[in-house]
Amino acid sequence: MAQVTKLNVNGRPCTIDADADISLLSVLRDQLDLTGSKYGCGEGQCGACTVLIDDVPHYSCSVLTHTVRNKKVQTIEGLAKPDGTLHPVQQGVVDEQGFQCAFCMSGFIMSAVGFLKTNPNPTRLEMAQSLSGNLCRCQDYDKILTAMMRGAENMRKVNHA
Repeated sequence: MAQVTKLNVNGRPCTIDADADISLLSVLRDQLDLTGSKYGCGEGQCGACTVLIDDVPHYSCSVLTHTVRNKKVQTIEGLAKPDGTLHPVQQGVVDEQGFQCAFCMSGFIMSAVGFLKTNPNPTRLEMAQSLSGNLCRCQDYDKILTAMMRGAENMRKVNHA
């Protein structure tokens, strides 16, 4: 049975109609047209659908929409500034060309952004551990990790400017 749910997605209030058992990923993609979070496995194992909920990374395919009422949801679409300036982690990916097919990249970026909120100066090993729940079909993990470390460096520069 559908129920009206009010959400805060990327800083904007929105109201959706969703069954109690519908995933946040489905609502983001199908009702709000936010397709940056990808449907990878649908089982909370690949990380392609990662979003931040109250600044903490979560697999949106495993979160029921009604559970995020009164919480702040941020997707990859909500990272860049309104003028189009990329988030420092997104810029790190561009700077390092940290992707091949890029299907997984929004999940990696969202996981890194969430991790960097609690650890702004990680070692490479700490960053790798924080991203261990994200899988890449192309398996270019060294390149991805280098891009995320560049993103961390970019964030430190922005925060000290």
